Amino acid sequence: MEQNIVVRGSRGTRGVLFLLVLGGCFCLAAPPTFAAEDSAACSANSGSRQMDFWLGDWTVTYPGMSGSAISKVELSLDQCLVVERWDGGQGHTGENMFAYSSDDKSWHGMFADNQGRVHVLEGKVLEGSAEFVGPSRGSNGKAVLNRIKVVRVTVDRVEQSWEKSADHGVTWTTEFRGDYLRKKP
Repeated sequence: MEQNIVVRGSRGTRGVLFLLVLGGCFCLAAPPTFAAEDSAACSANSGSRQMDFWLGDWTVTYPGMSGSAISKVELSLDQCLVVERWDGGQGHTGENMFAYSSDDKSWHGMFADNQGRVHVLEGKVLEGSAEFVGPSRGSNGKAVLNRIKVVRVTVDRVEQSWEKSADHGVTWTTEFRGDYLRKKP
């Protein structure tokens, strides 16, 4: 059995309908609240481009290492995120991510490996040089301060060092010092 429903117009119904249509138009016209205040793309933002010196495919060597490790550094998220994927050999791999925040005008980094270590650090990047610092816990559970530097030596050579301090940055111990050589195409 078919039923027909008839709605007779009234000023109240027409007013509600008008408000719904007007509200829908307003929602379509309003910018999303999550949009960045600075509409410049990361590709054109000089702050976001400060770590471009490190982009590329690299062979990595360091003291005491037999053979070499590899690293690939590339851009992601519409050139807003610098990502390093590395393989240190012998099953040890990791990914490091760096991003410039146009909100607070500073760099942030996260370092993670396949052994469950994660470090979140704050950074400063100048022409050809980056430094990230932040706390973590050592294997004994004690607080440790980490400092990671990435420095361009030449167009085809970058050095990375990772230092740790158990005394709030008074003294530092070098945990890693790697020499990155750009792979030739």
